[in-house]
Amino acid sequence: MSFFSAARFMAASALLASVSLPSLAQAQSAQNSSGNGGWFVPKTAQPAAAPAPHPVRRVPVAQQPMAQEADEPMQQPETPPVLPQPPIPDSPDLPKGAPPPAALLGVISIPTVMRLSSAAAEAQRVLGERRDKLAAAAQKEQAGWRAEQQKLQESARTLTSEQIQLRERHLQERRAKAQRDFANRARIIQEAANVSLNQIERELVRIVRQVAASHSMNLVLHSEQVALHVDGQDITEETAKVLNKVLPHVFIPAEDVDPEVLAKSGKMPTTADEDTTSQVGPGPAAQPAPAQPAEAPASILRKH
Repeated sequence: MSFFSAARFMAASALLASVSLPSLAQAQSAQNSSGNGGWFVPKTAQPAAAPAPHPVRRVPVAQQPMAQEADEPMQQPETPPVLPQPPIPDSPDLPKGAPPPAALLGVISIPTVMRLSSAAAEAQRVLGERRDKLAAAAQKEQAGWRAEQQKLQESARTLTSEQIQLRERHLQERRAKAQRDFANRARIIQEAANVSLNQIERELVRIVRQVAASHSMNLVLHSEQVALHVDGQDITEETAKVLNKVLPHVFIPAEDVDPEVLAKSGKMPTTADEDTTSQVGPGPAAQPAPAQPAEAPASILRKH
């Protein structure tokens, strides 16, 4: 893995760890096991166990199929088969070439740069608020669904079987619709985090190269992989200062804007454009188009 690929991975870990939402499948699996019907509820908000009610007419509620335990004994590891091994040609010795330049080392801590980055802190705060808002909405919806289910249980004696089945079907449709809505909102938050992180990591790659070149460094390692270095080799703080000066804020799609829809609008470059450029290389210089007023995409980007 190259330095900049590792830098992107560590930067992504530092930013997305605080804004990532658990997938709907994980949340549903965890809550099904705790009796919450597939909804995400914090442990502190779990309802207390109610006393056993008197025997009443029960409403048939669809239950999630439980995983079947495997009754078969554990299989023993199989011995790898013996396969043919055709001979390969010998590679000739290569003539000696010029030696590489002497290594001038530098070290950097990408997680520290992300902690010092004002743009990363802004994205973490904004997207964290959206995540908390989504969790609260999911909890409120779950409480409403449970209240309706309780009402149906209490009025079961006065309803016919057809009426019970109709109301039960409406409750199930309501829950399925809410789950789809929350999953879509979670995707939008996650993609908004990716949009903001992509700006930081692209700028960071450029700045690391510039800072290293200013010190005549031709090899920069992650400080987490270095046991010892001397003063003057660590460019972490200098890189963070330049990053905050060049990129103090990032563009974050507005809360009601789907990043995928924004990408299709053509208002700004996309990751698909970046992939195409990396594969075919830069094309011929385009002729400047006449200036036209363009509507800026919805964003929380601060204006100075």
